[in-house]
Amino acid sequence: MEGILNRIDSPQDLKALSSEELGALAAEIREEIISVVSQNGGHLAPNLGVVELSLALHYVFNPPRDKIIWDVGHQAYTHKLITGRRRRFHTLRRYRGISGFPKREESPYDCFGTGHASTAISAALGMAKARNLKGEDYKIVAVVGDGSLTAGLAFEGLNNVGASDTDIIVVLNDNKMSISPSVGAFSKYLTNVLTVPSYNRLRAEIWDFIGRLPEFGGKLQAAVRRLDESLKGLVLPGIFFEELGFRYIGPLDGHDLPLLVKTLEAIKGLKEPILFHALTEKGKGYKLAQENLPKFHGLGAFDKVTGEVKKSKNPSYSQVFGKTIEDLAEREERIVAITAAMSLGTGLEGFSKRFPQRFYDVGIAEQHAVTFAAGLATQGLRPVVAIYSTFLQRAYDQIIHDVALQKLPVVFAIDRGGLVGEDGPTHHGSFDLSYLRAIPNLILMAPKDEVELRQMLYTAIRYEKGPVAVRYPRGAGFGLPWEGRWRRLKIGSWEVLKEGEDLVILAVGSMVYPALKAAESLSKWRVGVVNCRFIKPMDTAILQKIAEKGIPILTVEENSSLGGFGSGVLETWAELGLPPTRIELMGIPDKFIEHGGRDRLLSNLGLDEKGIAKRAKQILEGSEGKDKVP
Repeated sequence: MEGILNRIDSPQDLKALSSEELGALAAEIREEIISVVSQNGGHLAPNLGVVELSLALHYVFNPPRDKIIWDVGHQAYTHKLITGRRRRFHTLRRYRGISGFPKREESPYDCFGTGHASTAISAALGMAKARNLKGEDYKIVAVVGDGSLTAGLAFEGLNNVGASDTDIIVVLNDNKMSISPSVGAFSKYLTNVLTVPSYNRLRAEIWDFIGRLPEFGGKLQAAVRRLDESLKGLVLPGIFFEELGFRYIGPLDGHDLPLLVKTLEAIKGLKEPILFHALTEKGKGYKLAQENLPKFHGLGAFDKVTGEVKKSKNPSYSQVFGKTIEDLAEREERIVAITAAMSLGTGLEGFSKRFPQRFYDVGIAEQHAVTFAAGLATQGLRPVVAIYSTFLQRAYDQIIHDVALQKLPVVFAIDRGGLVGEDGPTHHGSFDLSYLRAIPNLILMAPKDEVELRQMLYTAIRYEKGPVAVRYPRGAGFGLPWEGRWRRLKIGSWEVLKEGEDLVILAVGSMVYPALKAAESLSKWRVGVVNCRFIKPMDTAILQKIAEKGIPILTVEENSSLGGFGSGVLETWAELGLPPTRIELMGIPDKFIEHGGRDRLLSNLGLDEKGIAKRAKQILEGSEGKDKVP
């Protein structure tokens, strides 16, 4: 029998379904999401939690005329399935397939790209003001996860929307769980709102009075007990939003489709800021996800039956980082670790269990994480801030003013530097070498392998004069024996791996081994390779030796070519007044890179052994028998 999902090509098709059929459709969608994510990887638990909510929104409203913005966009799989992309859903996150996040170029139903958290409310207000200025009439709905409300941008948006008295609906998807368990005062407010002592004293007095009533006192107490949990959500959460200028609706069961539809229909005609509070269960419908939400938030391909993720046999860089910081913290009590709702992803889960008093998960609040670390550092502690490269961009001002300007010894562990693969352009760490290299007082390193990562972290912890950033890629290491003795690296020192007389390749981090293999394949020439493990400061002594040889240089980095390591080499060369030579740069070009397998993307850009060898050969063949060109 043909399933209901096979008949859904647009949200309009939903409107012909009965309540029972919508429920059956929800079950089919969950099966489809589990099936595709188990093959392609992706964000499983968040999407299983918003199936009914997604269906209700598309049933009641009329996208793409009405705008639905997903924050964060990783919860938009149901949205994609019912907006004309079900036939391509099997390509989710694959190269040239559909994106794992809303993407404006992909569909008119994706009205705003949302790869980072906490942006939807501000974007929705911008759309609403534009709608009003143009004299148009349509609804705008921002679906915001409770974890996103830990970021300052979300509060800025809420404050502005409420004060503007603008027609917007903010749907709070409250699953009590962001990536790591939601933290912070606001999350606790939503989930544990009735802990005020004065309220509890009054409650106890009323409870005792009811119990003493003759005949029906016990029955009345039982009824009140049943109402208690409802009152927790029904009365107090609304006060916060009402004070901001919203009309508060909820909390409602986010999996009760008839109730969701009925309530959304009722508020659809209101012309004021609405906060619609839906309680959902992350991972709903898949027991394995419900039992381990952090693991199934976002993961690679896995076995649907056992839930086992298909992993490399070698430890990931994140795992090497986590274990190294644990080992260092065992030796050094000043070390504390900070993450922004990514304890599992950054490898700090073990640290959080071994040193709970020295571990801080600040929620999705990268700016706060950095300045919080600065405060810790002023008091003699050694904070290690572990944040993905793409998310650290959000705290650029804090890195400059609160850390580097004050020369505070904060260690930045920058995970996912370079291309991350299937999550695409919003998650690629393409710019960290560029945006960090410009900051005074900051040391910037990138390891060639897991052994060097451990050495760099040890070096960073021992550095007292200011902040240090260690940038490493996504994925597994090389299987090297990395848990050896500690070694402190000399600041600004590079490592010559292969001497060269015809060409030298200056490679950074993940590009070192591909460059070494490329050089070895060019046996006709003597091609040197240098592991440029310090992006800042640079090893000027090695650059001067290369200049004395007068040979061409090829720089290779998994970072934007604009303002990155190669640009630094050119600048340093000019500052030192070294003689002209041919210097060519390889890196990520001046464009956003699509999603797909990391190896495939690197190959497309020529940032692999074959591509580096090809570029080096072109330089060598072009320079033979000719004068050097500046």
